[in-house]
Amino acid sequence: MSKAPDNPSGPFDPVETFDEVKKTELIEIVKQAPARLREAVVALTDSQLETLYRNWTIRQIAHHIADSHLHSIIRFKWALTEDNPIIKAYEEGDWVRLSDAKSGNVEPSLLLLDGLHAKWVQVLESMTEEQFGRTFRHPQSGKTVDLWFALNNYAWHGRHHTAQILWLRDQNGW
Repeated sequence: MSKAPDNPSGPFDPVETFDEVKKTELIEIVKQAPARLREAVVALTDSQLETLYRNWTIRQIAHHIADSHLHSIIRFKWALTEDNPIIKAYEEGDWVRLSDAKSGNVEPSLLLLDGLHAKWVQVLESMTEEQFGRTFRHPQSGKTVDLWFALNNYAWHGRHHTAQILWLRDQNGW
């Protein structure tokens, strides 16, 4: 098997300024992300779910997406209701080492993503250009992040990790 690529879905290339057409495209990507992840993992055996993509198993990647996107909708809501709030960071590497991510059934994370993304899409579709300019601060990096950049980032994030799983499937002929 060849070396796993850094970004099998392509590099993160955000659209710098708000664009209504791009907003619609990005929201559609967020909307479709749970179904695309489900398609990527649903037929895999427990043994296949334990296959590593670099440092994380497919199982850990699936649970990570749910954990990460759960944090994201909360960050959006904080930024929409508070002035430049400092968000709560988390150590994703520690989270994927917890037993639910290491050995748990992926179905609860897939179900969580179904509901979470349906709710998140409602929030995103209702947002104005001005609201996409609202910001939060990350406590570790100190960076201020606007919600337009965050939307670009999380649309890419789901595709990025699902592409890792699809790359493994392709490499292993599953």
